[in-house]
Amino acid sequence: MGRNSESDSNGWSRARGLVVKTLVLIGGALLLKRFTKSTTRWDHARIVARSLSGEKFSREQASRNPDSYFNIRTLTCPATEMVDGSNVLYFEQAFWRTPQKPFRQRFFMVKPCPKDLKCDVEVSSYAIRDADEYRNFCDRPRDQCPLPEEVIDDVAEHLTTIYLKRCERGKRCLYEGSTPPGGFPNSWNGATYCTSELTILKNNEIHTWDRGYDDDGNQVWGVKEGPYEFKPAPASSFNGMFSPLNFAPSQPMEKRIEGSFVLQE
Repeated sequence: MGRNSESDSNGWSRARGLVVKTLVLIGGALLLKRFTKSTTRWDHARIVARSLSGEKFSREQASRNPDSYFNIRTLTCPATEMVDGSNVLYFEQAFWRTPQKPFRQRFFMVKPCPKDLKCDVEVSSYAIRDADEYRNFCDRPRDQCPLPEEVIDDVAEHLTTIYLKRCERGKRCLYEGSTPPGGFPNSWNGATYCTSELTILKNNEIHTWDRGYDDDGNQVWGVKEGPYEFKPAPASSFNGMFSPLNFAPSQPMEKRIEGSFVLQE
């Protein structure tokens, strides 16, 4: 009788041990799954939208190569959100001397790529129905800006779409991509189509390369040497943006700018 009791006791001890081990393994697996949860499609879209936002300058690049690049200020900020969750950003570019006079204004629509495409995020650019109403949109108090529903109504002609993929491990970038083969229609300066490339670096630096081509494949506008490099402005530059410490030495504005991407229509 004593031997049977001892045997039963050992059996229950082993069973309890197996149950505890199983629970530990299951709990560890659930915890690991929680911490290694994959980034969702909308997470990627939000990361790209945040990376595009803010004030950025091509000052350093213009200092290194003033014959090919200008010191351009880009300013991007949230404008509204579409019903499907797409982020709509307002974007403008201006020469650093005249930030209050942007020469290029666009809406960017940022959302996940369709599941049938091999990409993570698509960034589409649109014309603005009444661009003058949005001049310096990001610098204004919210009560002086168009309402979200007005923004949606002012999203006009679709211009381009760039399809971004996550960068491979070990690269400096977070996302990179381009327009599809053949680009999109464009008629500025004799072009028939245009292409765009976009790279988002881990420090929120943005590299963009826009080029226009004619029917024979000749480049008729855009920088030939490589993409523009826009780096985030120092935190203090938004308030002291006219300080000479924040900019490259003066460049003669009469220098030739024909063919530069910054004048693309």
